Amino acid sequence: MSTTTVLERFRLDGKVAIVTGASSGLGVAFGTALAEAGADLVLVGRRADRLEQTRKLVTDLGRRAITVTADVSLPEAAQPVVDAALNEFGQVDVLVNNAGKGTAVPATRETPDQFREVIDINLNGCYWMAQACGRVMAPGSAIVNISSVVALTSGGLPQAAYSASKAAVIGLTRDLAVQWTGRKGIRVNALAPGFFPSEMTDEFPEGYIDSQLPRVPAGRAGDPAELAAAVVFLASPAAAYITATTLVVDGGLTAL
Repeated sequence: MSTTTVLERFRLDGKVAIVTGASSGLGVAFGTALAEAGADLVLVGRRADRLEQTRKLVTDLGRRAITVTADVSLPEAAQPVVDAALNEFGQVDVLVNNAGKGTAVPATRETPDQFREVIDINLNGCYWMAQACGRVMAPGSAIVNISSVVALTSGGLPQAAYSASKAAVIGLTRDLAVQWTGRKGIRVNALAPGFFPSEMTDEFPEGYIDSQLPRVPAGRAGDPAELAAAVVFLASPAAAYITATTLVVDGGLTAL
């Protein structure tokens, strides 16, 4: 029988986590939360200056961190991220596929390039990073893919590309979990956040989130720290028997 305490199961001491989209918003919250749980970080994004700000937050918490400037929508970008992690830390234990792009374009006006850009970042980038990490992760590792409640319900905006990409992330999560959990010991789960303030939601029409709150039983938008806690849970040994699952963190939105 294990002598590990419940709280110890949530620790990530000695682990190395890659977080994509770590230059702003939820990615910053995820990186700092994983650091608080004891992990060292590989922070990935397209804006080097913003990544450096996140890195300082992590090191101020007493953890090590490196930054890698990369566009994860490009298949060739994934392996250099993993190589940087291995060169600096010698291992990869956690991947948080957070990089994403949202649009609100009416379906009759959305161009092929607009649609493909969202799919390339939200779905394809998630897959390229999972592939590269899955090749080197040891048993006991974890992948957390960030989906969205718009994969399960309408967000009230014209979001065909975004909704399709986030629904596909759930399917990808399930398949990778079936392939890798038994054979490689890698757990793969997804998070489906509801309404959380982020750089992406800043681009939505003014008053949009407030207009949607009557749909949320909790009566408010989420705090990024609440979502970050869920990431730590799924990444940690506390979730050792959880795989192929999509954890919805939405204040009850999808219950109605």
